[in-house]
Amino acid sequence: MICLNIAMTNSLRTIIVDDEALARRGLKHRLSDIDDIDIIAEAHNGREALKLITETTPDLVFLDIQMPGMDGFDVLRALNPEDMPTIVFVTAFDDYAIQAFEAHALDYLLKPIEDERLDEALERVRDFIDQKRAVKHKKSLLQLVGQITGQAVGSMEEISRKGVDQLKKKETPKLAIKDSGSTTLVPQDEIDWIDAAGDYMCVHSAGETYILRMTMKKLEAELDPDILQRVHRSTIVNVNQVREMQAHINGEYFLTLKNGHTVKLSRSYKDKLKHFG
Repeated sequence: MICLNIAMTNSLRTIIVDDEALARRGLKHRLSDIDDIDIIAEAHNGREALKLITETTPDLVFLDIQMPGMDGFDVLRALNPEDMPTIVFVTAFDDYAIQAFEAHALDYLLKPIEDERLDEALERVRDFIDQKRAVKHKKSLLQLVGQITGQAVGSMEEISRKGVDQLKKKETPKLAIKDSGSTTLVPQDEIDWIDAAGDYMCVHSAGETYILRMTMKKLEAELDPDILQRVHRSTIVNVNQVREMQAHINGEYFLTLKNGHTVKLSRSYKDKLKHFG
């Protein structure tokens, strides 16, 4: 079982965007006293903000709405949605509240900003960013487990339930059969049964029969025992293809395969019954 420890980074990399220098300084002063806020840049217009956001990928942006040239909404429209930071609009006008939330801003602060409202906004930001980081962390972990196991993993619950080792995709071994200068690779899990005729093996797979020159002993050593088991001195069968077992009066068994073919399990191979339970 995998134990997950998703540790969130405390520092919120923050950009302040406002065309009024006094407003930027005031907000920066108030935020500088908060331990988990790291102010990495300031912008005095929308174009500068767009450039900084694109280059620095901040966690949080305090974004003024009314700015000359490119306003706050224009900035959001120009950003790649996948790279969108958490946005808190800051404005002196309450006319834009509905539009701000339609633009997926997390909060909307009116100037002058009250301490209580700023604290509330920051709490919302922390909760939201922690959730985003958790989702991103889980997604990265799922991708990593998928790379390790070779399988697509749908959820953390699936990892916890199965464990990484059980998710590892075991590559199906193949049996190489040479014929007239060419080689056919037959997946062993697609073989129904194999029977011997002297030093020749008849490999039956998906309605086809392949002839292989090899002794039974040597062939058995090349096969995956989790898939193919010897049940008679001249027969090997795919354990996953057995549909039914019938006991015979002399201690032998008859195995009926899914395709209807029947093979015999002799008394000397009776210990192989455990593979068909």
